Parts: sequence; structure tokens; C-alpha cells
Amino acid sequence: AFTAQAAVLLQLAVKFGRSRRLSREQLLDEVPALVEQLLANQEIFAAAGRRIAQASSMFCIGRGLLYPVAIETALKIKEVSYIHAEGYHAAELKHGPIALLEAGVPVLAFADDIPGRDKVLSNIQECRARGATIIATITGDDHEAAGLCDIAIPLPRSSHPAVTPFLCAIAGQLIAYYAAAARGCSIDHPRNLAKSVTVE
Repeated sequence: AFTAQAAVLLQLAVKFGRSRRLSREQLLDEVPALVEQLLANQEIFAAAGRRIAQASSMFCIGRGLLYPVAIETALKIKEVSYIHAEGYHAAELKHGPIALLEAGVPVLAFADDIPGRDKVLSNIQECRARGATIIATITGDDHEAAGLCDIAIPLPRSSHPAVTPFLCAIAGQLIAYYAAAARGCSIDHPRNLAKSVTVE
């Protein structure tokens, strides 16, 4: 549902953006092939899920277009694995939530190569200094970002930053799936969760 809504919004953005020579091909046509590339490496998502599965609480952080992805990922982790997960704008981490970080607490950072990446890397370093376990999505073979992580998840590079949230959202959903599987949770039937309104 999240990626479908994001796709509709992106199509609207492209429609409005055509007055500024924004090509549909730049944004939409490449998405299926990029998602296929992402899905080809399931083991890295499974490893991230297993690492998260040992935790009772964690953070998801992102900036710009990846801030909503951080919130969505935290929601999915809560829904299917029952791990307490909070999504934050990476800049907000130091205004309170960072006090909760201690050794071993997982931080899932969306550190892909879009505007704001360098600041996310700075936030990752702050988390590392407090002993957090860092799992991050990165773009391709970003050695700088990978060197700051316990688990680096390389995602394919898109031709436009507006496509990156699709890849990160799917990555986050896969991590939530594998965390739930590692904990033995019923992924298709989460407890206490109604996916549609059935009563008034």
C-alpha cells in the first residue's frame, strides 16, 4: 500500500513536472528493473533481519525523501516482528532519542546517495559512538558509508533521487519480514492488527 501510494504521488509529480521538462522515463520506467536487482540479494536482508530480531527496541532514521521511509519501516517492524521501533528524521535524533541509545541497540539508517547523505553519515557516527549496531542502506559500493556500518545493504543507483525511496521502502519491508521470520512471528496474520476497518 505504501509503495502504491508513493507511485501515484510520483506520477502526479511527473505530470506537473513536465512543464519543466521532467521526463517520465527518468523516473518511472526504471523502477521495475531496479526492484528486480534489489530482490536478487535476499541474504543481506535476512542477515539484517536476524540482527534486528535479537533486539527489543530500535530506531530507523532518514533525511529528506527517506524520512517517510524511516517511519514506514519502523511501522512495518512493529507490525510484524513486535519489536519496538521508532522512525525519526535523522536530524531529530540528537534532540532526545539519542539518550536511549546504548550498546547493541540497532539503528537502521537510510544513507543512500541523495541530498542529505553526508549528514546521515554524521548521524551514524554519533550512534556508533554510543555503541549502537548500525545497519544502513547505501547506494552501490559506497565504501565510505559501508565502513561506518555493521551491516551495509547496497541498493542499485537510480537516475533520479525521487526513485530512491521506492528501493529503500522495499528494503525496509524485507528487513521487517526477515526479522519477524527470525522471531517466529506470524507474518501474514500479525496479532491485534486489522488491515481494514471491519467494525464501527
